[in-house]
Amino acid sequence: MDLAAFETTLDGTAPPPGTTGPVRALWFAAKGDWDAAHRIVMDDGTREAAWVHAYLHRVEGDIANARYWYGQAGKGAATGALADEWRAIVAALLAAPLRDDYRRLQAAGLRRLAGG
Repeated sequence: MDLAAFETTLDGTAPPPGTTGPVRALWFAAKGDWDAAHRIVMDDGTREAAWVHAYLHRVEGDIANARYWYGQAGKGAATGALADEWRAIVAALLAAPLRDDYRRLQAAGLRRLAGG
């Protein structure tokens, strides 16, 4: 799924199946349900969740807390429009599983070629 397809799901009543917690949180954030979004990422220890957590605190106006979570995510603090940041995070997180799958397949193929 890409960003455009994800955005079409915002007309629905639930996040698309098979999406990660951080992506589901962004879906709820776009629907105006900050609390549901925050609950999803609050106890998720991944960098992806920390990035979404930072965004959510920025939406809330808690910039100091947002900076902390950007640091946990390994990201610089965002300063642009919230809508642009939302779209950038969604696009990056939707693409991440594809990159990870590609790396796994590539590594498996290289091991086979090397006789492993």
